[in-house]
Amino acid sequence: MEGKTVVECKIYTETEKIQSVCLQDEDGSSQEEHKKILKMRALLEIHDPTSKECDDVTIRRFLRARDLDIEKACAMFLKYLKWRKTFIPDGSISVSEIQNEIAQNKMFMQGSDKTGRPIAVVFGGRHHCNKKGGLEEFKRFVVFGLEKLCSRMPPGQEKFMVIGDLQGWGYSCSDIRGYLAALSILQDYYPERLGKLFILHVPYVFMTVWKMVYPFIDEKTKKKIIFVENKQLKSTLLKDIDESQLPEVYGGNLKLVPIQDNQCV
Repeated sequence: MEGKTVVECKIYTETEKIQSVCLQDEDGSSQEEHKKILKMRALLEIHDPTSKECDDVTIRRFLRARDLDIEKACAMFLKYLKWRKTFIPDGSISVSEIQNEIAQNKMFMQGSDKTGRPIAVVFGGRHHCNKKGGLEEFKRFVVFGLEKLCSRMPPGQEKFMVIGDLQGWGYSCSDIRGYLAALSILQDYYPERLGKLFILHVPYVFMTVWKMVYPFIDEKTKKKIIFVENKQLKSTLLKDIDESQLPEVYGGNLKLVPIQDNQCV
């Protein structure tokens, strides 16, 4: 199930994504968004000229994350630009920088849901505090995974799906600092990217940790999290994922492919 199969996936250029994304929002607020994107871009370029390189779709995600409040979205975006320059100065995280995390064999990526969102599978029971690389290496691993997912999004798609499997999770896997760090990265630097998070095989003991993490999850993210009952696992996943795109471990047809073995071209 978890062989070293190498999957090639197309990496879409920002131009392709921009051309295919329609600014029409579900509530018909495209004109309002477009005007605010222009205003926000002007403000961003005053504070950080490098923001000119960012496309409107990216700016729109930050606006939506702050309910179209230009001032709050600008502050969030400027923080993102500063973080990216310092945390990912070369533009990407290499496998050599996350060897200890890769060795835990806990994150996989393949297939897409019915709307075209790429799917990642994360096994929480395989995660343990990284004593060699520490929290910084774990954060690099999180960014590595998020960047991989974003690169696999087809034109017109801005979100991804995650299946979080807690089979075998115990207190030895508990890592509050790591969980909060991953949550912060997702919410602060990849806003409006998570489409849905399914949490499977949840042990009772996990809920103690969940109660500690839950207050730090923003309201929009909370609405995207679904705890799945074991008896309804496959039927629940099939509502969003075709069987041809579902991992074998959940009754589908796809083999699990380690995140580092997905080679985007």
